[in-house]
Amino acid sequence: MGIFSRFTDIVNSNINALLDKAEDPEKMVRLIIQEMEDTLVEVRSASAKTLANKKEIVSQINKYEADANDWQMKAELALSKDRDDLARAALQERKKSAEAAETLTNELTVVEQQISKLQDEIDKLADAKSRQKTIIMRQKTVSSRLEVKRTLDSTKVDSAMGRFEQYERKIDDLESQVDAYDLGKKILNDEFAEL
Repeated sequence: MGIFSRFTDIVNSNINALLDKAEDPEKMVRLIIQEMEDTLVEVRSASAKTLANKKEIVSQINKYEADANDWQMKAELALSKDRDDLARAALQERKKSAEAAETLTNELTVVEQQISKLQDEIDKLADAKSRQKTIIMRQKTVSSRLEVKRTLDSTKVDSAMGRFEQYERKIDDLESQVDAYDLGKKILNDEFAEL
C-alpha cells in the first residue's frame, strides 16, 4: 500500500510541476476574460429579455389600474342610478383588476431585482476586463525582472569577471617581463643619482 501511495504522490507532483511550467499567466488571464465575455453575452441577452418583460409588466399594471379606475367610476354611476346590483358587480370587477395590478407590481419588484443583479454582473465583468491589462503588465514586469535576476545571478557574470582577471594577470606578466629587461640598464635618473 505504501509503494502505491508514494508512486501516486510522485506522479501527481510531476504532473503538477509540468502544469506549473506550462501555465502562462497572460494566456490564463486571456482565457478567463474570454470566458467572462461569453458570460457577458449571455447576461446581456438575459438582461434584454428581463427588460422586455419589465416593460410588458408595467404596461399590464397600467392597464389593470386603468380598468380598476374605470370600474370604480361605473360603480359610482350605478349607485347614482340606484342600481346596487350593477354597483356590486362593478366593485367586484374593480377588486379583480386591483388585485391583478398588485400581483404584477410584486412581480415587477422581483424583475427589477433581477435587473439589478444582472447589472452588477455586467459591472463585475467590466471591472475584470479592465484589471486584465494591469495583470498582464504586472506579469510582464515580473517576468523581465526575474530574467534580469537570473542573468545577474548566473555564472556568466562570474565567468566574465574571471576571464577579465586572467587577462589582467597576463598584462601584469608582460609588464613584469618588460621591467625585467630594463633591470640591467641604467636610466638617466640613476646616473644623476650616482653623481
